[in-house]
Amino acid sequence: MSAGILAYRKGAYGLEVLLVHPGGPFWRNKDRGAWSIPKGEIDALDYPERVARREFAEELGPDASVGRLQELGEVRQRGGKRVIAFAGEGHFDPAALASNTFDIEWPPRSGQRQSFPEVDRAEWFDIEFARTKMLSGQVELLDRLLAIAGASDRK
Repeated sequence: MSAGILAYRKGAYGLEVLLVHPGGPFWRNKDRGAWSIPKGEIDALDYPERVARREFAEELGPDASVGRLQELGEVRQRGGKRVIAFAGEGHFDPAALASNTFDIEWPPRSGQRQSFPEVDRAEWFDIEFARTKMLSGQVELLDRLLAIAGASDRK
């Protein structure tokens, strides 16, 4: 189980959401349907909102900020992973991305370990474009956000 934040802002053409692209060699050439909300695993003793805020900072860097969070509920991704999501008005310049890293053996079975950023890109997308970029199991979060934000932001 994971917890994450769907950050949003009011852009010139309506509501925009902040999504991240996973780093590392497996995701390098994947774009459509690969983006996600910043999220991370929950330990048995952790509170979902605390984990969501921690992961938001770890994946984006210290310049990322988000205000008061509202619960969006839980979604289940294709592989069965459950994600508890929150929404909050956010402020972040994607050019300031400073993600934490992870190490894996790469290339596979080479005996060599390489470090990769957990997130290699972050971008603000309008709601409809975000639907094409997000993991299919998280798209429902956009509708939940729209329900909270109100019909006036449905552009």
